[in-house]
Amino acid sequence: MKLEKCFTRFKSHHFAAFFLIALATTVFYLTGENGTILEGESSQKQHQIVKNKEERKARNGSILNCDLFSGRWVFDNLSYPLYKERECSFLVHDFACEKYGRKDLRYQNWKWQPHDCDLPRFNGTAFLGKIRGKKLVFVGDSLNRNQWVSLLCLIESSVHQSSPKKVIREGNLFIFQAIEYNATIGFYWSPFLVESNADDPFSHQIKDRIIRITSIEKHARHWTNADILIFDTFMWWVEPTMTILWGSFGSNEAIYKRVKMKFRRYEMTLNTWSDWLEININRMKTKIFFMSLSPYHFQWDGLHHCYNESEPMLKDNDWGSVPTYTEMMHVAESVIKKLERRGLKIEYLNITHLSDCRRDAHPSIYWRYSHDPPTEDQLATNPKRYSDGVHWCLPGVPDIWNEILYSYII
Repeated sequence: MKLEKCFTRFKSHHFAAFFLIALATTVFYLTGENGTILEGESSQKQHQIVKNKEERKARNGSILNCDLFSGRWVFDNLSYPLYKERECSFLVHDFACEKYGRKDLRYQNWKWQPHDCDLPRFNGTAFLGKIRGKKLVFVGDSLNRNQWVSLLCLIESSVHQSSPKKVIREGNLFIFQAIEYNATIGFYWSPFLVESNADDPFSHQIKDRIIRITSIEKHARHWTNADILIFDTFMWWVEPTMTILWGSFGSNEAIYKRVKMKFRRYEMTLNTWSDWLEININRMKTKIFFMSLSPYHFQWDGLHHCYNESEPMLKDNDWGSVPTYTEMMHVAESVIKKLERRGLKIEYLNITHLSDCRRDAHPSIYWRYSHDPPTEDQLATNPKRYSDGVHWCLPGVPDIWNEILYSYII
């Protein structure tokens, strides 16, 4: 009986010990197995993150190795326009062609297709994320303003509705702040880059334009702390003669000289600009772009006029037949290459040829005339005289310029 009780006690202790060992083994096994699974999942996620980064890097590399400026215009009314004219809070009267009576809106539906790659579609959220905490400034004339307004329209849908959608003016500088991203997107009016008597952003319709060709500091001090700079200057230089000023405005010792030499005075100004950049720009911080000339279409011979044009030129056109284009571009390219040899990189965005195909995309007569608006009879009898063949309707061609800019920044 005692032996039976002892055996029973032994069996219960044995089974209890066996149960505890089995339980511990099972827990250990399951924990180890789960740990392995979790580790595997974590490893897979990490691998996917690395893979995505590598793919993004490769994609960006392929884009920047592609000639984005060689391609064709393709009609795409499913993806374009990238925004609607009436929904952009920033659109100004100069570029609001639909508002001022244009009925044919196909100009809004063309996308630029490079020959060897796809141009990345503009993503406002990604763009704002990239410039978070930074200051981006367009510097130049009304064509740079055209591009700046285009950029604001492109990103507007990505800015939270509670954010103020207004532009603040500080002298020649117009500022939009994306508060949630602590980002500033500005435009600085300086049509010649250097100082001139046409520096007022609103009152610059002056016949005799005077340029201080070696004086840039008055304007440039407003750009010094920018992280991204986009420059342009061309249209205002095509005047056959201009007055060059050595000295200060209003000084009795100032020297004024009326000169022709269109290309030489353009080169002198760009040299002043490049010298300032070389000395003052933080090369580790600031990224610089220079937009090539935006072609105009208002020649009186009618061959290159924008009036009544409704379709782009789908074949390569001979834009090089306009000597001013090629000569001015050669001057700008030469100055930029010299800067690069001195260690300052400038991204030259050659949008001239792709834009020259789009004489259909100018405001023509569909804009608000700020100065001496024509009567209905004048518009009916001589519409070409009052057509704007310089600027661009929005949505339109400047959106493509910004998609190209986006591919460099993002």
